[in-house]
This record gives sequence, C-alpha cells and structure tokens, in this order.
Amino acid sequence: MARMEMSAIPASLALPPEASAEACCELGLLHASGRAGAVDLVKAQTWFNIAFASGSARAAAHRRELALEMSRDEVAAALREARSYLTRY
Repeated sequence: MARMEMSAIPASLALPPEASAEACCELGLLHASGRAGAVDLVKAQTWFNIAFASGSARAAAHRRELALEMSRDEVAAALREARSYLTRY
C-alpha cells in the first residue's frame, strides 16, 4: 500500500473504511491544530474516538487531553458522530 502525507489530504474528505487508526488520529490532529482550516474540537475529538476504537493508543491520550478543553455537550456530540461513522462502516 502506498504511504502518503496526511497533510496533503483535505480533512473534509471521508476516509475509506479500511483507513488505519493512525490515519484517523492524524485527522484528529489536523482539526485540533487548525491545520485543516478553523480549529474544530468536536471534529478532532470525533476522529480521535474513531482512531481509539480502531486501536490507536496515541489517540487515547489525545482524546483525553482534548476532552478537558470541551464542554460535556461537545464531548457527547463527538461520541455520537464517531458512533455514527463506525456503524456505517
């Protein structure tokens, strides 16, 4: 499989179901840092949740840290989005 730089992929694109946990974690970092446009903590947390569910230990640390900066409603929204994504694929 070809390896590509995550920063070259627009974060608005949906990842294919076979995307790695680390690719999902990278999307979370893009949204958390603002490298994908405006900082979006809910989208970042969503991708960290998906990556964590796919086995990324690195995503677990990021989502724990990010949750401290988010409201309960934002964390809940990110969980709903991740669950929705995971049940589609």
